[in-house]
Amino acid sequence: MESVGVLMPVPMSPYLEQELERRFNLLKLWTAPEKAEFLKAHSGAIRAVIGNAGNGADVGLIEALPELEIIASFSVGIDKVDLDKCREKGIRVTNTPDVLTDDVADLAIGLALAVLRRLCEADGYVRSGEWKNGDYNLTTKFTGKTVGIIGLGRIGQAVAKRAEAFSCPIAYYSRTEKPDLQYKYYPSVVELASNCDILVVVCPLTQETRHIINREVIDALGPMGILINIGRGPHVDESELVSALLEGRLGGAGLDVYENEPDVPEQLFQLENVVLLPHVGSDTVETDTAMADLVIGNLEAHFLNKPLLTPVV
Repeated sequence: MESVGVLMPVPMSPYLEQELERRFNLLKLWTAPEKAEFLKAHSGAIRAVIGNAGNGADVGLIEALPELEIIASFSVGIDKVDLDKCREKGIRVTNTPDVLTDDVADLAIGLALAVLRRLCEADGYVRSGEWKNGDYNLTTKFTGKTVGIIGLGRIGQAVAKRAEAFSCPIAYYSRTEKPDLQYKYYPSVVELASNCDILVVVCPLTQETRHIINREVIDALGPMGILINIGRGPHVDESELVSALLEGRLGGAGLDVYENEPDVPEQLFQLENVVLLPHVGSDTVETDTAMADLVIGNLEAHFLNKPLLTPVV
């Protein structure tokens, strides 16, 4: 398989790069001064593309690679891959489910605790020496708060399980009710937001879920409510979120994803009731390795004519 051309558009995981280079002919698009010329020169050799949460394969890239057979995404989300075009051309698509579930769910709970208990601000209070001038302000407890979850798939259920350990009642919204679960189901996001203290967004990004968090939902969550987004940035109407936080119509937010990454609205930088992370939901050494191994496993399976490990298309 050393002759198989594999295109990586942007830097991802050093371990993934290392393992790809050991097995395939890895082509690093970001190193090319003229990317269009690079793609043209190698179009006949590229049979696989490695995507991630921010970079996948749009129609333009797919059409530019006539020998493309598979897109292996180094992420669960595949909203950056044109799935319709892949189906049309018979291109296989894989992702990396399950292996990152725990890390992302852990981070959701961490964000909720950080926002409610003002952990980042309290850390700064100590480091700045302000503690010598008096105790830090009272904050809000997490235990017992009602947690609403939008999208009760693998990660959503893992968030629920963790929140239950804090004696939090769980409610959820999804496309269909899950009768095998005992959690309270609401048939609309607005109803869910009206009946929870903390709203966690963890559903896939589709045309239907884009801006699923809008002004109506934010107002339903209210000035004591907390929004946690570990899904995708475009799930949230960012301008409405900023307005609500600045006007006090929303109690706080913990965000790992944004509409136009890596650009983040600067109005959020000075708000102590907002915790901002640079899209690190699955970024641990352990999960990075597991995700990379799954990408490699899918590529090897494809080129050895074996069943894919985690097929999407």
